[in-house]
Amino acid sequence: MNADEERQFREFVAARSRSLLHTAYLLTGDWEQGRDLLQTALAATARRWSKLRDREQPEIYVRRALYHAQVDRFRLLSWGRETVTDTLPDQPSAQAADWADTVVQRQDIMAALRRLPKRQRAVIVLRYFEDRPDAEIAAILGVAQGTVRSQTHKALTSLRSTLSTASGRGVVA
Repeated sequence: MNADEERQFREFVAARSRSLLHTAYLLTGDWEQGRDLLQTALAATARRWSKLRDREQPEIYVRRALYHAQVDRFRLLSWGRETVTDTLPDQPSAQAADWADTVVQRQDIMAALRRLPKRQRAVIVLRYFEDRPDAEIAAILGVAQGTVRSQTHKALTSLRSTLSTASGRGVVA
């Protein structure tokens, strides 16, 4: 990578790191694992930066690298295995009922999101947290737009089912 390419890469990282870290967190469900995942994806992107054909949209390449690195980690390291329990580990105090409800709902949503298969989770993150259109999601994941729509449907059905039964709270209608 020459000096001009390195400058372009550094500018890209500075401008998009926050958004990319948010996506990595949503894919992993953990900030530290998200940071590690983002670093892995950015390192892979840095190695290929001078060979990227479309310099106008390096973000798609990085998001694809995030998704694939996350899937690779899961496969190779059995990363992301969790023990599901019926009760939350920490209950908020009764004095902060509104805040506690928000925390519990967020925990329920993140737990339900982590239970989704990796591709379904990626589709939900890209569509509803990153507000990406089907065509862009398909390009990032390397699948057809119809697959994006079917995976979205399956994921939303699963999330609705999981969240409507989450301790009888009915978080999502």
